[in-house]
Amino acid sequence: MRKPEKNYEFRHKMLKIHREDIRDKKLVPSFDEIEIKDGFVIDISRTMTEVVLTAAKDLQDYLLISMGVSVLIDTKGSVAGESISVDIAPNKLTNAKGYMGYKLSFDKGIKIDAFDERGIAQAFYYLEDMMTLRSAPFIKKEVIENKAMYSPRMIHSGFGIDQFPDCHLRDIAHSGMDAILVFTKDVNTTTCGFLDFNELIVRAAKYGIDVYAYSYMKSKFHPLDEGAEEYYESTYGRLFEKCPGLKGVTLVGESVGFPSRDPMVNQKNSDLKSSSWPCTDYPQWLECIKKVIRRHKEDADIVLWSYNWGWAPEENRVELIRNLPKDISLLATFELDEVYKKDGVIERTADYTLCIPGPGKYFLSEAKAAKENGIRLYSMVNTGGLTWDFGTIPYEPFPYQWKKRYDNMKKCHDEYGLCGIMESHHFGFYPSFISQYAKYCFTDSTNQKDYLKDILAAEYGQENLGAVDSALKVWSEAITYMIATGADQYGGLRIGPGYPLCLWGEQVPPCAPHAHFGSRKSVIVVDYIGYGRTGHTDLSMPQIRIPHETSSFIKMKELMEEGIGILEEIENKNDNLEELLDLGKYIRCCLVTTINVKLFSTEKVKFYAEEDPATMKKHLDRMEEIALAEIENTKSAIPLVRMNSRLGWEPSMEYLADEEHLLWKIAQVEKMIAVDLGEFKEAIKNDLN
Repeated sequence: MRKPEKNYEFRHKMLKIHREDIRDKKLVPSFDEIEIKDGFVIDISRTMTEVVLTAAKDLQDYLLISMGVSVLIDTKGSVAGESISVDIAPNKLTNAKGYMGYKLSFDKGIKIDAFDERGIAQAFYYLEDMMTLRSAPFIKKEVIENKAMYSPRMIHSGFGIDQFPDCHLRDIAHSGMDAILVFTKDVNTTTCGFLDFNELIVRAAKYGIDVYAYSYMKSKFHPLDEGAEEYYESTYGRLFEKCPGLKGVTLVGESVGFPSRDPMVNQKNSDLKSSSWPCTDYPQWLECIKKVIRRHKEDADIVLWSYNWGWAPEENRVELIRNLPKDISLLATFELDEVYKKDGVIERTADYTLCIPGPGKYFLSEAKAAKENGIRLYSMVNTGGLTWDFGTIPYEPFPYQWKKRYDNMKKCHDEYGLCGIMESHHFGFYPSFISQYAKYCFTDSTNQKDYLKDILAAEYGQENLGAVDSALKVWSEAITYMIATGADQYGGLRIGPGYPLCLWGEQVPPCAPHAHFGSRKSVIVVDYIGYGRTGHTDLSMPQIRIPHETSSFIKMKELMEEGIGILEEIENKNDNLEELLDLGKYIRCCLVTTINVKLFSTEKVKFYAEEDPATMKKHLDRMEEIALAEIENTKSAIPLVRMNSRLGWEPSMEYLADEEHLLWKIAQVEKMIAVDLGEFKEAIKNDLN
């Protein structure tokens, strides 16, 4: 039975080791299944490492907590009985000879032969998943080989910026992810303050997880400047000297820009910087960084993310890739900067979005160049479950649209050698059926089964599968009507129903002083009076785009409501289903806010341009009507955030649409109606009389 939650109570759910008592005791094993019973032995005597022991303990806990079965762990090979026996035996693998690979077979129990210790851990997690989907401790007797399709699978924390308690590391490992990202300003210093990097590295290693530094370190010297090598030794070199357990470092222009000598960023009146242009001397800078880092860690993975210049001409970007060191990794965003025509209107994906499954032209151009030049290719894909389409939800419940992205990633894996992925930026991930589905889509397996419907049945009830699947298909169509504009991704969609409605100036909601991203100095919450300015000239004019975008969001809202209606018709809803329904309703609130902001802004522009007092009053009346509707929309979000404390929380900006912020927003809009609109209405009376 769900109960109202206080802020951050969603973390209590994340702290739980396993879901309790999910076994259906009415079930019996079929002839081709093995039952794990009390007294079974998890024999890890031939592979006793910390990663294997940690995963074995997890399987033991799962069986006890979720299935009510008590098993033993044998580290010395001295316990008799039916067993789950494991060994590192690459020579016994056929299709899974590779990182995280394992073979599951049956001989007097369950036999696991793995490529490495992380493969054993993933095999244990696979057994847990199969039992969860079966609702019983039964495993089908079939030979299966699985291995990771991508590595690294990098993720930020979804618990809180740079916060990685063991429970979250465990969830990350269970999801098949093998690397975490830590915002790094200096040794043991993140953007949020002190963090013991080495302690985190040691804890993460137990779960088979690597740690990457996401660099926010200063780059004050050009690589050819006198003293440059010494300077970078004192920053990047020192980082890897003090923290040699780091797997690598991720470098993106906006965070590490350096004093480039590229003529394009040095010409008079140029507004280009090395942070936003594929400078010709980036290869020299990378060689310098590489040199100082690899003094301390020879195999450090140095990742260059081309995010900030996806908009730049292809010839400049490709020329840079041709000159990059061959022993680094190139990270290109999957769908960024995609210009496309929808209903005759030209739009551009401003930032990460699921409305375009990808790959975009920018990614493909760099993927081809990376393959031609023998550079390891990664991509920013946001498959942790959240793009920047919505800021204050735990995950985007659009599985059939996600599947399009997964399939297209696989094609790029096969054609261009896409081998590593970044799965979030700032947002991290919240464990959900989406992340579980991604895990199996990212597994190179001899079992080609699509697990989506099994996952949905286990999560929401077999009896509800048809309705849930139908609703999710409608929602998956809804996201295709999303228009990923910068104004919305940094406005109504980012903030949610807590986003203010302003007649003029700015209204900034209460901000957490320790928030990593988004404060009173940020561009996140702005007046929409400048709406439509993008810095790009290859789009349709704002006067053309805004009505089109509004109509598209209205269509998306209608489809979300259709899916909500399907779920509401289900009679016996479990807690998971109630939570899914509330998520859909909250997304609808975000869309209504976005629509109302667009409508209000349009009326505001018309009002300011109007000269006839009677018409001006009509615009004011329409603005008041929109504002009153938005108050009602905001009120409808309050019971949703009360029941789920993850709704209204943005991982990099803390709470933006919890009850406190929603009440603030309602008061702000009421004041705007009474004072700002009221003053104009009083003034217009003079011209109407």
